[in-house]
Amino acid sequence: MQPTAHIWQNGQFVPWQEANTHVLSHGLHYGSGVFEGIRCYETPQGSAIFKLAAHVARLVYSANALGMQLPYSEAELCQAITDTVAKNRLQAGYIRPLAYYGYGALGVMPSKELPIEVVIACWPWADYLEAPAVDIKISDFIRIHPQSSVADAKICGHYVNSLLARTALRDTHYHEALLLDHDGFVAEGSAENIFIVREGHLITTPLGTILPGITRATVMEMAANRGYAVSEERFTPAAVLAADEAFFCGTAVEIVPIRSLDDQLIGNGEPGLISQQLQQAYQAIVHDKDADFMDALTRVNFVAGV
Repeated sequence: MQPTAHIWQNGQFVPWQEANTHVLSHGLHYGSGVFEGIRCYETPQGSAIFKLAAHVARLVYSANALGMQLPYSEAELCQAITDTVAKNRLQAGYIRPLAYYGYGALGVMPSKELPIEVVIACWPWADYLEAPAVDIKISDFIRIHPQSSVADAKICGHYVNSLLARTALRDTHYHEALLLDHDGFVAEGSAENIFIVREGHLITTPLGTILPGITRATVMEMAANRGYAVSEERFTPAAVLAADEAFFCGTAVEIVPIRSLDDQLIGNGEPGLISQQLQQAYQAIVHDKDADFMDALTRVNFVAGV
């Protein structure tokens, strides 16, 4: 499968099938890479990338957490991402910037001589969780302990934790896993942040054990703009079950209501009013139909990508 024609690799475009790396790359062996998930959307003014600068800033933060000095500035990375979308003439889809330690002397500690490889790919994207409301299960795996890693960095190796949680649900009716933290409080999904709603009050897990989601921050802003109280508090699985409604959010999943936890319905099992309002508001933002969030979009000039 070749979803798009070109991948940006270390400063130049190469055909999709030729974007290769050495099998002894450090990142392949030790998970010593960082990445971002970004979306572009079709708007009345053409393709536009959502929260590009925020994603790139987080990519650089994650790289710094690994002691990785990226060979490109944030501005250069933003331009490379925009150019990649333009080169592939992608109206709407998913964008994956990835940086990792490349081929050289192997050892857990990356040597100063290791090259830092940077690639950017993009492709059309379908729904991440294909259901109007999802059924989730508490995972037997807990979220990474905050003192065992840099929990708020988007490091490739962290996602083995997510992989294990999701793999455990294979061939079940559950759409997603819910991971708890080391104290038994709700952390997040395998690739999503979570909100619960109680009497019009939105509650989400505080930073510390979770990825600081860019969609999460957008949801908090949207909710506050609509007069809803929003707080960051630790809460238990019992609080999820007692909530009026709950939903996941993230770049891939966008906003999706949660129907049940461990086969117990949340509320009446239907998408809640606030969840639906925020879904609609989010879609308006990313499709350039909300003037208050126009600066959240980076427009793509396809002519520049020819």
